[in-house]
This record gives sequence, C-alpha cells and structure tokens, in this order.
Amino acid sequence: METLGNLLSFVRSAESGSFSAAARRLGLTPAAVSRNVAQLEANLGVQLFQRSTRRVTLTEAGERFLANVEPGLEGVQAAITDITSHAGEPAGVLRLTAAPSFGRDFLLPLMPEFMARFPGVVPEWYLDNRQVDLIAEGFDAAIGGGFELAPGQVAREIAPAHLILVASREYLAGKGRITDVDDVGRLQHLAMRSAATGKVRSWMLQGPKEQQRTLEMKPRLLVNDPQALCQSVLLGLGVALLAVPDVLQHLEEGSLVRVLPDWHVDAGQISLYFSSQKLLPAKTRVFVDFLVQHARKEHWAQRLDACTRV
Repeated sequence: METLGNLLSFVRSAESGSFSAAARRLGLTPAAVSRNVAQLEANLGVQLFQRSTRRVTLTEAGERFLANVEPGLEGVQAAITDITSHAGEPAGVLRLTAAPSFGRDFLLPLMPEFMARFPGVVPEWYLDNRQVDLIAEGFDAAIGGGFELAPGQVAREIAPAHLILVASREYLAGKGRITDVDDVGRLQHLAMRSAATGKVRSWMLQGPKEQQRTLEMKPRLLVNDPQALCQSVLLGLGVALLAVPDVLQHLEEGSLVRVLPDWHVDAGQISLYFSSQKLLPAKTRVFVDFLVQHARKEHWAQRLDACTRV
C-alpha cells in the first residue's frame, strides 16, 4: 500500500508541473519529492511523469492515475485536517452508567455546569443497579463500586463505599436503646437479595477500636432495589443496611437516623472507571477531570465516609 507522502508528492507535482513547486507546498526538499514520486512509479511499475530540466508532465498513465486518486486523496486530506484541527476539542455522545440513586442525587446535578462548559458533548446516562462490561457494552465511563477491573481499564477512587444501618425516628420510638449489635436483633429487618446469588447476604460490621461483628439478618420484608429499600425504611417498616449515598439526604433532613452510629460496613470504594488508553477521547478525558475535581471540591470522600457521620 502506498504511503500518503508518495501520493501527495505525485498529486502536488502534477498540479504544479514542478517538483520544486510541489516541495514548497509540502514543506519538503525537491529531492525528497522526486524520490517519493520515483518510489511510487517503481511500486506501480508505471511511468507517471515525463521529465525535463524545466518541468514535469503527466504521461497518459499518469493522467488516468491522477483522475482516479485525486478525489479520494482530497477526502483523506480533509479528514486529517478536520481531526487535527479539532484534536482535544471535546465532542460526541458520552455514554455513562451509574447506580440510579447516586446518578440522580450526585451526578445529574453536575450536568448543567458540565454541559455549559463542554457544549459539544452529549451525556447519555444509563442508571442501573448492575455492574457493566465497560468495553463490551460501549460505555465511556462507569461510576460505582466493586467493579472487576478488566484489562485496559483504570479506576479513580472518588469516595468510600460505606453501608450503614438506618431507621425512621417513628419506628425506633419505644424500642429502647440500641447500643450493641446484639440489640439490632430486636428490630425488624428489611433487606435485599443478592442479584448474583439470590441469597440475603451476611455483612461484616466494622466498629470502634477495630471491632468486627457479623450482621445476620432475618428479613421481615425483601425488595430487589436500593431505592425501594430506602422507601420501606422511610415508611417505618424496620431497620435496613443501606449505602451512605442512598440515605444521605434523609439523614441530613432528619427523616432517618443511624442505628449504631459507630458501626458500618466497608464495601471498598466508589470509583470512576474508564479506558486506560493513552489517547483517551477528549470527551471522556474532560469528564474524568471534571468529576474528580468536583468530588474533591465538594468533599465527597468526607461526606460519604460513615466514620465522619453520626
């Protein structure tokens, strides 16, 4: 396959009738243009130019070749010019995925500023309670916890993934003081089945002074969605273990309170996952930078840390 340099040297020489004039347009020496054309002729096995001391003129074969190659070459040139002139300019559809509650409460509120700053980027959000295959499903980035880091992916940690026990004030009224993990057994438990195993998972609670206790739950009610579980707690049906982002607003408003505030489940980190390729698309690069900077500015790591909340 011919190089772009050989083809450009041929076309510009044909247009100008001179290797020297073509060299000036291409930023090469006349000798380099002559060498490129000679290599093209050798590769094709056809003489494309008649040469004299003053000019070069196309042979009949050269004219046919120019007519065939010039339109396509101009298209390639236009494509190269377009991509280089827009290199680094964020544009295109940005496919993103996150858990529904985290996306609704933490990520979607960032979109007015992001879209105003990068008008060429069209965010396309998929809010779902599942782990995705970033590459196979065509996502540019995913935000969540516990993703398997596949080859070719990297993760930027943005906040701890902590779960805490919560209940409504109305439900806890008259239940007595809950001061120990054993006391939680007196409460009605609300829970979710594991989407992967179909079982109700046992969790390891982390307590003060590095204490650890297993939380065994015998659910009074089961749901398959964190938002539904949170709503069940708000309805005063019992106590549930939920991720801090799912209940943060309700804690701040006072509609929910923590049960055993010194205890939590450490489920790792909430991270931003994306491709590790060096030439990351500009739309993805600016989103990664934007989200990481915002998380740092708004102190997400501290706000979502169960150890800093009461």
